[in-house]
Amino acid sequence: MSDQLPDDAPPPEPARPRRVERPARLPRLFLWLVAIAIITVIILGFAWRLAGNRLLSAALVPSGDYEATAAGVAPDYYKASGWAAMPGMANDPTAWRPQGAPAQPKGDVAVFFIPPTAALDNRHWNGNSADGLTATRLAGFLRTEASALADAGPLWAPHYRQAVLGSFLADTPETRAKAQAAQDLAYGDVLVAFRRFLDKQPPGSPIILAGHSQGALHLLRLLKEEIAGRPLAARIVAAYAVGWPVSITADLPALGLPACERRDQARCLLSWQSFAEPADAQAIIDIYYQGTGMAGRPRAGTAMLCSNPLTGSVGDAAPASANPGSLVPSATLTAGQLVTPGVPAKCDPRGLLLIGEAPSGYPAFVLPGNNFHVFDYPLFWQAVRLDAAARVAAWKAER
Repeated sequence: MSDQLPDDAPPPEPARPRRVERPARLPRLFLWLVAIAIITVIILGFAWRLAGNRLLSAALVPSGDYEATAAGVAPDYYKASGWAAMPGMANDPTAWRPQGAPAQPKGDVAVFFIPPTAALDNRHWNGNSADGLTATRLAGFLRTEASALADAGPLWAPHYRQAVLGSFLADTPETRAKAQAAQDLAYGDVLVAFRRFLDKQPPGSPIILAGHSQGALHLLRLLKEEIAGRPLAARIVAAYAVGWPVSITADLPALGLPACERRDQARCLLSWQSFAEPADAQAIIDIYYQGTGMAGRPRAGTAMLCSNPLTGSVGDAAPASANPGSLVPSATLTAGQLVTPGVPAKCDPRGLLLIGEAPSGYPAFVLPGNNFHVFDYPLFWQAVRLDAAARVAAWKAER
């Protein structure tokens, strides 16, 4: 048979060059993207650590003029709508208890709790805590904070036209003046609510006062202007001014209550600010030193009161084994679990309450410098609960 092709046959295809296999580019690109992401996170972490407070200030301080009317009309404390929590309220957030919380009988000592800042909008200097997302956020704070005191007795927590978060970061004379006006408006609402609360209590009955953050600031002013040196002071079981710095020499003498030194002590005041280690509180200390205390003295160079909620004393330390339960809330502050033992607590020379290394389970709301401000109550939830019961017993024993 001839090997020649017919004249009409198509020419043979040329031989194809052998394909050389090359490494896939996708895995290598993915590794580069991961590396870039890690580097970005590290850079952002350093930026947050070094300039977090300045970044917060730039983002949150309102830029407009102060207008009292921007926050709307004052709450009506003769109506249930004026209260974020009150006895008999449906869906009262302070009636919530975390999973694992031991049962505790309900007491008969009325509690007035001033909520922390939930208004974050930087378009105005005040925000009504009953509005929309602010109200939802406020309910979360009451659920994880005020609930620790709600077994002492009927608890009242007012809505009010809060100074927005950015007002506490004001860093110029002009913005500080506007911030002070916003805080004065907020205090005016709290004062009206407090007087309405008193009207609802039997004459001479015991009272627990408490607040957190901005709420603690207004509580200190209530103590100075409405309680110190008056018969009402004898009715105060304890005052929990948590999450706001209190000077031992520039504030405390004007408040009419001494610092609590023992758990079986009544008619005294507690205050602490929680930080994980390493703790960088320089931004807070700088603002604290710039101010004038309730007693009219400069705070510069004065010691901050550091109450230890695990011991009920001042300036001491307690291990984690002494913490009967830290509340670890969900990111939305709608659920949570009591973890035992909780975190340790140690007062340092600056007056900060140190909780050791940052505990797990608190992914949201931790502020620059390892500041666990939002969790001042939850970290010591069960300890606060027991502390209030002990001070109620002490107050009643005095009578």
